[in-house]
Amino acid sequence: MSDVPLSWKRLLAFFVPLGLSASLVTLSHVIINRTLASSASPETVIASYALASSLLAITERPSTLLRQTCSALVRDKLSFKALTFVTYVFLACVMLIGGLIVYTPIGRGIFGFVFGVDRQLLPSVLAVYGVLMFVSVFSVIRNIYQGIIITHNRTKWLTIGMVIRLAGMYGLSLYFVHVYGVHSGIVGAVIFLAGMMIEAAVSFFEGRNIARRMPSKKEGHPVETRGDVFRFYKPLLYSALVAMFIGPALNIMLGKTDGVALAISAFAVAASLMQLMLSFFMYIHQIVLNYYRIDPLLVRRFALAIGFIPAALVAAIAYTPLGYWVFGQLMNVEGELLQESLYTLRAFILYPLVMPWLDYGNGLILLGGQTKVMFRSQIANAGCTIAVLFLLVALVPHWNGMVGALAQSLGLLAEAVIIFLVVRRMGREPKLDRSSS
Repeated sequence: MSDVPLSWKRLLAFFVPLGLSASLVTLSHVIINRTLASSASPETVIASYALASSLLAITERPSTLLRQTCSALVRDKLSFKALTFVTYVFLACVMLIGGLIVYTPIGRGIFGFVFGVDRQLLPSVLAVYGVLMFVSVFSVIRNIYQGIIITHNRTKWLTIGMVIRLAGMYGLSLYFVHVYGVHSGIVGAVIFLAGMMIEAAVSFFEGRNIARRMPSKKEGHPVETRGDVFRFYKPLLYSALVAMFIGPALNIMLGKTDGVALAISAFAVAASLMQLMLSFFMYIHQIVLNYYRIDPLLVRRFALAIGFIPAALVAAIAYTPLGYWVFGQLMNVEGELLQESLYTLRAFILYPLVMPWLDYGNGLILLGGQTKVMFRSQIANAGCTIAVLFLLVALVPHWNGMVGALAQSLGLLAEAVIIFLVVRRMGREPKLDRSSS
């Protein structure tokens, strides 16, 4: 940690690069979709890539938790060595699962029965996933070294890595469009894999330099063995497995509303816009992990200053004429889908209001090493989401995409309630009246 006193300027210098890197991720998807859209049969090509990447999003989530684990636990070479062992075990499992999906009938079962992929499209989807499965390998490398980079206040390297990644992806996109040609969804997978390899390389070189300068054993640091890391990481992994059920449940229940295609499309459009508004603010937990013990009051004030911005942005689009311009001009949505997307975004308003505070609470939980709580909170989220889905589909199926938005928002609220009940019990929240004026 730096000896520079904690200040608003220091918090912003730490947080803004993290927010920028998270927001820039959305551009990588734009590059891939624009590339695939230039093929002779864009609908089929984009569908094969989208379906394969939807499974990747599920299998890759546990790897992103390694970044949080590293930020919370790694303070010396001994703890980093313990984390590295856990990483090797995780990578072996990821490659085994990927191989079973691509090279055995398990993959056909997952994509055919769970995702409902058409039999004619199955070979293309499996071929795309055969490339995407390697994304998780480089994602793990990126995440563990980004954890070190974040802990040592070098967050600008996350933005630098993302900018270099996007430049590489764009250059590869131009090659496929103008030279090689875009013939299948594999092109999108190759571009995504290349981008992740570039970002992982940048994170590795910077993170490795920092790791070499860490002490062999930091005095008083309790994390020494792989068992210490496993105890912290396993509940996070279990919570990720529980969260896997939420996406399929949403799609299944939206399929039981009055306007199936309209409901699914409106939900997808509104959710993508809401996530874009939220993306910049998804690293509040890192502020807590790295600075709460230095100045808890300033960290809380910082969270209060930025925590309402996502909800304000979503409200400005959802409840003012700006929404028609954003959906119509920027997202090329029109007609009935535009109106339904707007209604769905309004129903989502609770989600960006709760999410920053959930992230803040999760940071306190991670700081205290109470990761078992996150497993319970995720069960509350999934249980509440699914229960509300059943209730709304039974009572108001004509609400279409709003059904999914309300269910997901209330599920998130249930998760936040569990987290903050535990945080209150832990007694970690500072009292504002103890501040010096």
